[in-house]
Amino acid sequence: MISSLHGAAAHVADDSLVVVVGGVGFSVAVTAQFARTVHLGDDVHLHTNLIVREDALSLYGFETREELTVFTQLISVTGVGPKSALGVLSSLTVPQIAQAVADDDDAPFRRVSGIGPKTAKLIVVQLAGKLAVQPASTPAAVAPHGQVPVQVTQALVGLGWTERTAAEAVASVAENASEADRASVQALLRLTLAMLGPARKESVGG
Repeated sequence: MISSLHGAAAHVADDSLVVVVGGVGFSVAVTAQFARTVHLGDDVHLHTNLIVREDALSLYGFETREELTVFTQLISVTGVGPKSALGVLSSLTVPQIAQAVADDDDAPFRRVSGIGPKTAKLIVVQLAGKLAVQPASTPAAVAPHGQVPVQVTQALVGLGWTERTAAEAVASVAENASEADRASVQALLRLTLAMLGPARKESVGG
């Protein structure tokens, strides 16, 4: 079992990477969001799950162990294959998945390509009480004003930042922001983007 990979990115596609470890290139399926953050030559560390089929060996990689845990739980659901599970994690963050399951809300899953109404409902039913990740599991530092920091973090993830980077940035900005700015999604997002902007240009330039 290949449980993790740490090496250089030798090829980057929309939803996959080739990671070279010890001279061997491993093809790994990843979420679209993560693929957008990786460039040729980048040092990559992935938590992985090897899916063995009669006609193929497929490796799926994730930036965090939480994502890997949720992926493993998703493929245990009737009718959810590895590609569909990866599609869920490409469309929803781990907190969003956990929150939807906790709320018995299958709507977010129905919006994922390849997930039909029946399968979406099965995800909610079969994962109820099983996800180790707690809903809204963002750092405690972004807790003020309820869902505002969470929504800002999710917006940044949608724009291409990793969940960890986004959450840490929001937490840092919220600590120094005014009470009014911490209470406004638009204001907190604007301030966080102002802080992340230069760093993001350096990481994605070209």
